[in-house]
Amino acid sequence: MRASEKTKRENSQNKCGPGVETTPGICYDGFAADEAAAGKENPMTGQPEKEKITALYERLSIEDARDTESNSIKNQKAMLAEFAEKNGFSNIRHFADDGTTGLRFERDAWKQLIAEVEAGNVAQIVMKDLTRFGRDHVQVGNYLEMFRRRGIRFIAVAHGIDSMNPDTLEFAPFINIMSEWYSRDNSRKLKNAFRAKGRSGKRTTNKAVYGFIKDPNDKTKWIVDTEAAAVIRRIFRMTAEGVGPGKIAAALRAEQVEKPGYHMARIGVGDHQWNDEKHRYEWNSSSVAKIIARPEYAGHTVNLRTAKEHFKDRKTTWKPKEDWLIFENTHEAIVEQAIWDAAQKARTVKRRTDTWGEANPLTGFLYCADCGRRMYNHRCKPHDTTNSKTGKITHKKGRDVYCCSLYQIHRGDCTMHYINTGQVSALILETIRGATACARENEAEFVETIRKASAVRLNEAAKSHRKQIAKNEKRIAELDTLFRKTYEDFAAGRLNEKRFEQLSGGYESEQETLERRTAELKAELDEFDRDGFRADGFLELAKRYIDIPELTLPLLREFVEKVVVHEADKSSGRREQEVEIFLNHIGRFAVPGNADADDDGGGEAKRAAWRGYKRKEREKKKRATL
Repeated sequence: MRASEKTKRENSQNKCGPGVETTPGICYDGFAADEAAAGKENPMTGQPEKEKITALYERLSIEDARDTESNSIKNQKAMLAEFAEKNGFSNIRHFADDGTTGLRFERDAWKQLIAEVEAGNVAQIVMKDLTRFGRDHVQVGNYLEMFRRRGIRFIAVAHGIDSMNPDTLEFAPFINIMSEWYSRDNSRKLKNAFRAKGRSGKRTTNKAVYGFIKDPNDKTKWIVDTEAAAVIRRIFRMTAEGVGPGKIAAALRAEQVEKPGYHMARIGVGDHQWNDEKHRYEWNSSSVAKIIARPEYAGHTVNLRTAKEHFKDRKTTWKPKEDWLIFENTHEAIVEQAIWDAAQKARTVKRRTDTWGEANPLTGFLYCADCGRRMYNHRCKPHDTTNSKTGKITHKKGRDVYCCSLYQIHRGDCTMHYINTGQVSALILETIRGATACARENEAEFVETIRKASAVRLNEAAKSHRKQIAKNEKRIAELDTLFRKTYEDFAAGRLNEKRFEQLSGGYESEQETLERRTAELKAELDEFDRDGFRADGFLELAKRYIDIPELTLPLLREFVEKVVVHEADKSSGRREQEVEIFLNHIGRFAVPGNADADDDGGGEAKRAAWRGYKRKEREKKKRATL
């Protein structure tokens, strides 16, 4: 055998040839690279095959950009290009993902690279290190196995890994696990810092919401965007009047009001780059509903309303509202708190249009005194009906009444609590007029009356809360004792493991529930102490509404909290029904000196005559059927 052929064969077998530059732990086969660059013939066609590419992959995440300049895409490209040139790799092609995380592989350049791999167009893949590959050790391992099956050479330069030298791959799994641990640890640190910032009352969002802009002199402060604020006030006003998000969006589209994204892009705030003139005014119901739900428009800061279950998750989930951190009065409000509250209440009521062509304004305000459910409205206009057999025309009286919803659904779990809409409307209007008149005419006396009534109610509630807190704390202490005894029985062998887990799990669950409820009760007690009396808001309303001609939905929203309807009492031979009206800011209110107009003899005589007439009518019908 000639010496040149022997040398060539040894170089091929040893994967290294004389004069080839190497990195410790990696042997780069310049001869194999030259052979691949020359191309091979297709045994079927006899034509040269397409030359495969050398894929140089670069990635930079936001966190990497903060840490050091050496990881920049530009530096990675220069390093890998120099490495490929020294080792004789040809047909070079860069694949770069700039500003993307290594936890996921939904990256544009990476997907392009994998498409080339699946098409059989890649000879080798080179990257700076395994952390550029990714920080999910399971996914990285799957891709390395894919490259092995397809005969693709993989090189991670800084980590000294080359798939042509299997010994260099032994530590790859450990590097991948540590890389993922780094992301997990970094995520935990960022989450803790984020939570600490949120709990301190500082805003955790980087941009102002629609309706606000950042103060040029202080980026932590929000100031009102007057143009957008006018739109927001209109949305809240229409919502409080019972108009739904769909109809509000339609009105804004018809009047060609700019949608939030376009408006914010036009004035250059936030990260919006909306320039689609065709959809400039395309409001939709979801964007309107999101605006209505934001406490920021009442002047409050809301932190920690979303969270990620796992550090690898891309999508955030909404936390329950009771877990939000709300800091009140942190910036100028666009809408008053009363209007914001009225809009939230209006969103909880489904106001369906009935046969009258409109929704009853009292819907959502009336509640059953016994079961606490909302009351349903039933009404129809007066109309004539014709008997199909006899042709006789019968006049049907109209009706407009409210009944307990639970009674309507189940019939038996609660009673009807029937009440006429006209009667309860008149009673509400009379109460509002009386309360506002009392507040205007003698403010000091009105305030004192409300203060005393409020103190009585709060004292009763506080007494009940303290009693329940003491009961809960006693049970919590009992559960501690029970758990300790159960553990002693388990340790002594008197209780098997399955039974111990059942008992201890039940004790812990009950104790957690009691502790949470006790904390809520204590917080409510503190709220009682701070806000025991709030008549100022009602006094402002009373001064604003001097003349109240009729009961409208906006008036109801501003004045009425709820109306509690009791079941009628007929034991005295007359129908008597108690109705409790709770007004905003001051609670239950009864107009002083309001006498029952039906208590006089004339009223009772009229009712007696009416009962006699109805009795005769029933007897007449009974004789007709015999």
